[in-house]
Amino acid sequence: MYKTISLIRGRQDESYDGFRTRIFAVCEQINSANSAARLCVTLTEESPPRFSIIPFSKKKIAAVSFFDESDAVKKLEGAEGFAGTFHVTEALPVSYQKTWTDGDVTPGVCLLTLFRQKPSIDYPTFIHRWHNSHTPLSLKIHPLWHYNRNVINESDPGDDITHYDGIVEEHFRDPSDLLNPFKFFGNPLIIIGRMLQVYIDVKSFIDYGSIESYMVREYWISDD
Repeated sequence: MYKTISLIRGRQDESYDGFRTRIFAVCEQINSANSAARLCVTLTEESPPRFSIIPFSKKKIAAVSFFDESDAVKKLEGAEGFAGTFHVTEALPVSYQKTWTDGDVTPGVCLLTLFRQKPSIDYPTFIHRWHNSHTPLSLKIHPLWHYNRNVINESDPGDDITHYDGIVEEHFRDPSDLLNPFKFFGNPLIIIGRMLQVYIDVKSFIDYGSIESYMVREYWISDD
């Protein structure tokens, strides 16, 4: 399946409401240019919790996913804060059944993660550990409702030329499944062991210092 993900970053002085309005205006322009394509956006809508087991970034970001080979997505390149378009291979190890209307917020909350390959390993090892170790571990430990895994094949960088190798969107049916550590990792008897297990696994294939984690909400603009 052809898919691109374009990243747009918000300004520090921009309100969350202002950022959301700006992103939706851009998405509507793309949708108008090619209304037959599938179009989805995840974006930060509020400041993340001050205290969390997950080191959420406090910056604003939107990930616009476009499922079409047309040039409509190039309209994003002129958007303020455009940070690159990434051509990806998508996999859905677990997926929700969409029952809500296009334009409505997807139930629950989403964890958007951007990361790079650990430099001390080769690319096949990176993919193997990500797909065959980390993915099943995540599905076993975390109460995931929808897991969208994107391997970056090619990128068209914008002003922000940060390179990424993977973009993952992990959806949780209830926000507490992500924000409550005893739901995210498990009860007090197993939480420490599971946290260590995930930490060791992640460090085996990801450049740990490159990880960016955002608490976002998802909207399907068009899902025809």
